[in-house]
Amino acid sequence: MRPFQLSLRFIFPLAFVLGAFALVMLPLVDELAQRWFLRDLDTRSQLLARSLRDPMLELLAQQDGSGIQTLFDRSVSDAHVTAIAFCDMRERLLHHSSGFPAGLGCQGRTPPQMRVTEAPLDQEGIALGKLLIAQETGFIERRKDEFRNYLFAIFLLMFIVISALGAWITHWGWQGWMQSLKTLVRREAVASGMRGAPPEFRPLVSDLRALLHEMNLERRTQQHSPQAWTPEKLRSLLHDELAGDQVLVVSNREPYIHEQGEHGIVVRRPASGLVTAVEPVMRACSGTWIAHGSGSADRVTVDAHDRVAVPPKRPAYTLRRVWLSVDEEKGYYYGFANEGLWPLCHMAHVRPVFRTSDWDQYVAVNQRFADAVVAEAHGEDPVVLVQDYHFALLPRMVRDRLPKATIIMFWHIPWPNPESFGICPWREELLAGLLGNTLLGFHTPFHCKNFLETVDRYLETRIEYDASTVSYGGELTQVEPYPISIAWPDADAPLDVVRCRNELRQSLQLPALHQLALGVDRLDYTKGIVERLQAVDRMLDLHPQMAGRFSLLQVAAPSRSSLDEYQSLEARVRKLALAINQKHANPVAPPILLRVEHFDEEQLAQCYRAADVCLVTSLHDGMNLVAKEFIAARDDELGVLVLSQFTGAARELHEALIINPYHIEQGAHALYRALQMPEAEQRERMRSMRRRVRDFNVYRWAGLMLLDAARLRRRQRVTEKIHSHSRQALRRAS
Repeated sequence: MRPFQLSLRFIFPLAFVLGAFALVMLPLVDELAQRWFLRDLDTRSQLLARSLRDPMLELLAQQDGSGIQTLFDRSVSDAHVTAIAFCDMRERLLHHSSGFPAGLGCQGRTPPQMRVTEAPLDQEGIALGKLLIAQETGFIERRKDEFRNYLFAIFLLMFIVISALGAWITHWGWQGWMQSLKTLVRREAVASGMRGAPPEFRPLVSDLRALLHEMNLERRTQQHSPQAWTPEKLRSLLHDELAGDQVLVVSNREPYIHEQGEHGIVVRRPASGLVTAVEPVMRACSGTWIAHGSGSADRVTVDAHDRVAVPPKRPAYTLRRVWLSVDEEKGYYYGFANEGLWPLCHMAHVRPVFRTSDWDQYVAVNQRFADAVVAEAHGEDPVVLVQDYHFALLPRMVRDRLPKATIIMFWHIPWPNPESFGICPWREELLAGLLGNTLLGFHTPFHCKNFLETVDRYLETRIEYDASTVSYGGELTQVEPYPISIAWPDADAPLDVVRCRNELRQSLQLPALHQLALGVDRLDYTKGIVERLQAVDRMLDLHPQMAGRFSLLQVAAPSRSSLDEYQSLEARVRKLALAINQKHANPVAPPILLRVEHFDEEQLAQCYRAADVCLVTSLHDGMNLVAKEFIAARDDELGVLVLSQFTGAARELHEALIINPYHIEQGAHALYRALQMPEAEQRERMRSMRRRVRDFNVYRWAGLMLLDAARLRRRQRVTEKIHSHSRQALRRAS
């Protein structure tokens, strides 16, 4: 009843306002319509008089009265023209059309429901008389009646639509508000003990404000027609919102690596989620990508300024390479970044290692890349997109030298809670570096929350949780979630699914109907490869009939092989795969097909389309784009995704089979269910996930960041103008 009562409070005033408005408007509309129609009649009379002038002069010169009457009768055929007459200068009626009204004369008498317009007739400045054009005006009242009816119908329709919409919004808004309020009040009652003091309501206000902030974020995320995000729209956005400003990307891993092969220089793309996400954006936006040149032929393929145009076949942007010594790479990349920050941010039960020598190299390399950014900048306010944890110090370094630059950083891995991050000896320096950004993005709202709490714990800042901003050293940093995605594949030349299935099974020496699961990862301890193999082993224990009918193809790209943890992981994975194959040996095919090597894009596309199941079992991950790549490749709408709950993708792809990878039996059951899933259910799940990945693509990810960056640029420029005007006013006053 309460929502209905609230609706009536809205509907009754609305009815009163609309009714009063209609009462005021109807007389005004009648008068306005009367003026419009009469003005229209006068205009038409003048046009008719001008068209009759020349024929009239000729006929008057010939003194042809019958010709004049014929001319008038022909002109009276118009629907509203009743009569036409000609009077001389003595007000004598000389000629008129047939059926001329008896009450109409030259002296201006006008019969009822008729409007008479006079038009002078002269020749070479000598007045000959005037034309009288009489038009019927009865239709005006009919038109006004119709107009009033239409206007009344419009007001009534507006009242019905607005009332229905208001009632619907009130009903559902009231229910949602009451439920949320009850939940929050219930939580506060437990926390505060219901002592009833007014200060105890402050946490309630804080929670409600946080809720409103989340709603605003969701509305902002959904307001830009996701289907419309394409490379063309991204280019248009850069032109319209950022005025064609220069775009620079900074990352450790380069999008294209030149290596010396047996038959000359070959180009390959590294296995990296970062490259997968950002490279299509650079194709759309052009600009310059600054990265570490690590290929054996990288130096011989650049120009004198260490630049090379990429992609090789269809260049779309510039790759600027930065060179590192062996000691620098060891300390900055393998040391601080991957033995320190990587395990610190991932809950994968590997202790982070921090060395002062590694930190020194990390600082030096960040400064080297910051110098490259400044050197590549064409102006004082470029847009700089910094990628990942390798460059936590770079934003502050660039900010110090290019204060007007718009610096956007995306942190591709999770952000830990304050207690975990506090392990790092240089936590304050890292946070200060990150707060040099104009905009700092994470995969999920949870990672944003962790970051803000970490800043609050270790730095003296002012944090606005509602606006998700941090004020540090007089500068603002916006912290927002931007779930990363992939570029939707080109549909012009798709690979045939049946052909992919047959060719892959033939290359693996498997039967044509052999069921195949797929795992694609870097060989990293966060990816849950060991737990995945254990789940396969457990599934075969529970369902021994699957031996010889099913195999897992595990593609594990070598990564950071010089580190002890990664060497140990590779040895353990190889040993476990061999043990499982021996345990479940059969004459048809081994259960585990382990490939510790890099697969190129075409090989991965074939694997995605040929597999029955894709296993993504990360122990902790930012997003994991393998899940989205598998979905994008399945235009046959078949295949099942088994997805870890500890990936960012699990927050979007709800139709996948979500598992806890630490629970080996749960993973085994999910794998068996996926292998037995009917095609109808597969299509239902896959269709929904494909729609989500297609609409929320990488161009949308980049576009939303750039839109927010454009808004922040405008705010910064307005602030600068205000400060400039204030300084000028003070100088004039002094």
